[in-house]
Amino acid sequence: MTLHIPFDNTYAALPPVFYTKQAPVPVKAPELLAYNAALGAELGITAGERAELAEVFAGNRVPEGAVPLAQLYAGHQFGNYNPQLGDGRAILLGETVGAGGARRDIQLKGSGRTPYSRGGDGRAWLGPVLREYVVSEAMHALGVPTTRALAAVTTGELVWREQGGLPGAVLTRVASSHLRVGTFQIFAARGETAALRQLTDYAIQRHYPEAEGPMGLLRAVRDRQSELIAAWMSVGFIHGVMNTDNSSISGETIDYGPCAFMDVYHPSTVFSSIDRMGRYAYSNQPDIAVWNLAQLATALIQQAEDPQAMVEEATEIVHAMPALTEAAWLRRFGAKIGIAEATREDMDLITDLMQRMAAGQADFTNTFRALVDTVSPDGGPARDEFLEPEAFDSWASGWRARVEQEADPAAVMAAANPVYIPRNHRIEAMIEAAVAGDMAPFERLNTVLADPYTVQDGAEDLRRPPAESEIVTATFCGT
Repeated sequence: MTLHIPFDNTYAALPPVFYTKQAPVPVKAPELLAYNAALGAELGITAGERAELAEVFAGNRVPEGAVPLAQLYAGHQFGNYNPQLGDGRAILLGETVGAGGARRDIQLKGSGRTPYSRGGDGRAWLGPVLREYVVSEAMHALGVPTTRALAAVTTGELVWREQGGLPGAVLTRVASSHLRVGTFQIFAARGETAALRQLTDYAIQRHYPEAEGPMGLLRAVRDRQSELIAAWMSVGFIHGVMNTDNSSISGETIDYGPCAFMDVYHPSTVFSSIDRMGRYAYSNQPDIAVWNLAQLATALIQQAEDPQAMVEEATEIVHAMPALTEAAWLRRFGAKIGIAEATREDMDLITDLMQRMAAGQADFTNTFRALVDTVSPDGGPARDEFLEPEAFDSWASGWRARVEQEADPAAVMAAANPVYIPRNHRIEAMIEAAVAGDMAPFERLNTVLADPYTVQDGAEDLRRPPAESEIVTATFCGT
């Protein structure tokens, strides 16, 4: 069977001001590590032999119908504006329209230098490729909007980083699109209003056909981003680099670099090795999302005949975001403690628990999941997550009184609280094994994390927080 990808490309039909057409740079000896057959079927892909898949997803062979290109964008990186970024190590092969009429990009990440590489080698090494594969697929299974992983390929070449020579790899990523806040910023900053209008129209047609004009787009992005941030918070996820060039217009999680899931809960948790000031700490993510939306608003209003007239509406849209995110957060965290439709009166109960979790060094995922078995007055495992279990007990009496009003709090909590997350020490151990040629931990993680809300036989070790010697204190983007 020959590989066939039913491309239906629209971004490549836009003027070349938005991108540079370029084929991926071939690699020495591609070898397929993983292919997501279920996702491929959703995209309408007819899979070929392993060798053919490796050739295509390494970038050695451009499939029929593809129009490979590197996208142009700018962005604020840690609050500082960079006037030109772009796909420095990625090539968009094209788009497919798959199951349910969903249009999605297929992109190679780590596919070689482009005009936007800014002195980099355009490559990726095996560790970040496998991290993004596992974490993005886990996020999908958790119900969080995200890009997906279609394939991972080794290149047979070394990639040179501070650690020395590392095995090269290419990830094939699938996204609703790769339009970012930074895509709009670059044309606004350059004063290229015709391109900005065309981009706005394209984004509306592709993602939000019900939206009317630039402010309709801004409002739609705000609503999606509010839900996304609340979803991140509810599973203890920290993106790590919420720059505007990593903020997707579609409302998907994109660009898994130094990302991580919390073990012990603390609101100021940071994992990214480059976030030395804690700008993108766990608790700061809602505020940063508002800041990023404000940058999108600033860009969008530049296309108006009278930009000042649009400022008031844009300001109102942006200022409404914190309340929307809080409402989404309350809904999700209410469910995490067994309340199907939480109200403002439940906020104190939730925040009190989380303050006690921080003080008691309780594991985020395990504490919330243990509540499923802790509804009964007999106690239960949740209290064992705290350094001083009495801190949980004094909270639990009021909680049990509240959930007595609910029809089936245990079922609500079981659906809201995962059993398994891609814990950092497991990811690092998986990468170490893969570098040594052992893909079994990678395959096991993918299997278990595909069903994260169900207790699975033989997977108890994947629930365990890291021992002191296993704690991961910093994660890296791999560039």
